[in-house]
Amino acid sequence: MLKNSKAFSGFSANDLQQAKDFYQQKLGLEVEDNGQDMLTLKLAGGNNVLIYQKPNHQPATFTVLNFPVSNVEETVDKLTARGVEFLQYEGEIKTDAKGIHRGEPGPVVAWFADPAGNILSVVADH
Repeated sequence: MLKNSKAFSGFSANDLQQAKDFYQQKLGLEVEDNGQDMLTLKLAGGNNVLIYQKPNHQPATFTVLNFPVSNVEETVDKLTARGVEFLQYEGEIKTDAKGIHRGEPGPVVAWFADPAGNILSVVADH
């Protein structure tokens, strides 16, 4: 029934101007302002993600958007230089001083949050 629908994902933010600045300036993404309290992130491959204004926004407690990259460490260094702060985890997904989890379990990945507290990641693309 929905097989041919061009589905897209979305998540909320409490301040769209902060979100727009973060995704454009820090992450270097194309962001379209849709009006009506909505932004669209234009991602590689023609994928789009909707960010919508929500006054009582609660950040997701899970990763809402993953960016596959060829070199996680290099990407972390570049984003850190732009002011992105990487999250630190202990336990099963322990991260190093840079905020990188280096496999077992899972791939090499580093998590960070947008201004609304939503969790994003850069993850090894291999």
